[in-house]
Amino acid sequence: MSERNKHKRDFFSSKFGVIAAAAGSAIGLGNIWKFPYITGVYGGAAFLFVYLLFILAIGLPVMLSEFIIGRSSRRNAFGAFKVLAPGTSWKYIGVLGVSAAFLILSFYCVVAGWSLQYVILSFENGFSNKSPEEIGAMFTSFTEAPIRPVITQLIFMLLTAAIVIIGIKKGIEKYSKILMPVLVVILIILCIKSVSLEGAKAGLVFLFNPDFSKLTGDGILVALGHAFFTLSIGMGALITYGSYIRENNNMANIAVNVTVADTVIAILAGIAIFPAVFAFGIEPGEGPGLIFITLPNVFHQMQGGYIFSVLFFILLSIAALTSSISILEVVVAYFMEEFEIGRKLSTVIAAILISVLGVLCSLSMGVLSPFTLFGLNIFDLIDWISTNMLLPIGGLLIALFIGWFFRRNRVQEEVSKGGKLTGIYLTVFMFLVKFVVPVAIAIIMMNKVGLLKF
Repeated sequence: MSERNKHKRDFFSSKFGVIAAAAGSAIGLGNIWKFPYITGVYGGAAFLFVYLLFILAIGLPVMLSEFIIGRSSRRNAFGAFKVLAPGTSWKYIGVLGVSAAFLILSFYCVVAGWSLQYVILSFENGFSNKSPEEIGAMFTSFTEAPIRPVITQLIFMLLTAAIVIIGIKKGIEKYSKILMPVLVVILIILCIKSVSLEGAKAGLVFLFNPDFSKLTGDGILVALGHAFFTLSIGMGALITYGSYIRENNNMANIAVNVTVADTVIAILAGIAIFPAVFAFGIEPGEGPGLIFITLPNVFHQMQGGYIFSVLFFILLSIAALTSSISILEVVVAYFMEEFEIGRKLSTVIAAILISVLGVLCSLSMGVLSPFTLFGLNIFDLIDWISTNMLLPIGGLLIALFIGWFFRRNRVQEEVSKGGKLTGIYLTVFMFLVKFVVPVAIAIIMMNKVGLLKF
């Protein structure tokens, strides 16, 4: 990219803006929806302990690697590798990232649309006087319907596109600065209410008192995989955001702050959920239905449950939105820079194409459910391909690129702009991206495809 184009490129205006946007990218449905239920399924505190170890050993190094690639190239997830490794095959890492972002957002907006529907149901007090079975039937009936989930999905995509189309400083950064503090405040309110319930102590013990006898090999692999995926690694989002970071910002410090924020939010979500679940005698390992089926049952039994139900599903929608804007930006930046299309048109094209696939994902829960491949409907197939193949392969190649191609001196030079990563810290970082991260991701992939079983 020419110096002239670099000068015209949009940037985050402040360090807080970078952290808010990148943390927003990392903090999404994975923290509020997925993390609590997999923690419940795999035994609570022991799972949490292992998960935190993997966040430090894998999540943080790969996040910093993506920031390094983005800022040193000042390009989108595909163009970055053409700049940093011209004439090589490394550019196909970017193809994987853009493809993963496109596919993930198609089904992500479907689930995010469900959260919008539940905001409406909460305002309408739609869970009142309903049995757990009736609440479960409501969820199934909604997701299998041909019209309403498509409408909520498209509304959510419209909200996402409306922020991205404005740009980096006035759109993504501005709204991340607003939405992230609101998210934290709502979550803290929910935590205070949850821990104040009679019988809540058992939920806190479950979350923070580890019993490693309950930790299985499968649980360890799930913790490893979730630590990798929760930080938005491997889909080009952090490379793209990294390209908007100014040179006087300390990238290592930003990566640590984002990782800490993502982890704290996940733990706070657990504090908001498990004490309430235990207080009302509900099984914590309820699986994916914990948020959309189990929690509404908890809320309607709780004093003040109407207010807390509304707050919770607003929280879920905000978390989804801060992530979706980062995923859409990956595709938009690719269109803008590789095809030289303006931001507005790029956003419209990307949003329409992704929405078409998203509609198919939504309909695959109902009218298109008979159409399957390898026993999976369209939603589950796209989910499986992106999360089990594209993301881990992308993350693996990013670690190898930084560890074996980019090399130590270039890493030190890039990170030293606005900060330093020297001595023992740089040595540890390079060891992790060269050896630990690739091996760990390879284990995840082999387990997912059935080549390795614990």
